This record gives sequence, C-alpha cells and structure tokens, in this order.
Amino acid sequence: MDERKIDTEGCQGIKFRNVTPAVFSCMKKKLQAYGIETSPGNSGVFEGNGIVADFSWDGEANLVIEIRERPLTTYCGQVSGKLKAFMRECQGF
Repeated sequence: MDERKIDTEGCQGIKFRNVTPAVFSCMKKKLQAYGIETSPGNSGVFEGNGIVADFSWDGEANLVIEIRERPLTTYCGQVSGKLKAFMRECQGF
C-alpha cells in the first residue's frame, strides 16, 4: 500500500503566468497521460500517483496549483519540477 503524506508543512503554491486556453488544455492532457485525473472546468482537483492537488485557472493567464497530498517518498520539489516541465512542453519551450 502506498503511503501518502498530507502536506501539513505545505508545499509552496505553484503559480504559472501566461497560461492561454491552449496551454491550459495541454497541461490537463499531460497530467491525464501521466495517470493523474483532473476535474473538468477551470478549477478543481487533480489526483493520481499518490498526488492530490487543487488547481485554479482564471480563464485568461494565471494558473495556481496547491499540492495537498503526496507520496512519502516524493519531495515538493519533485512534484513542482514535473509540473513545470509539463508547462514548458505545453508552451513550446
């Protein structure tokens, strides 16, 4: 059984800017391909691979992700690094 850590210390929120509708859609597809289910719409929860996070996109440019749970063996930096890599791929960098 995978153990998860409730983030009582809290990973820092991850804020992305210049997130167009196409980039937001791409980001959700990347998460789903990675095994993480995402709520429909501009805000909600994504969950999978031991990670639970809230997300909120303003529909224009700003996306905020707050990690609530993660596997005990996974650091905040690993999760945020993967999210940032997905974002770079979606923005074409």
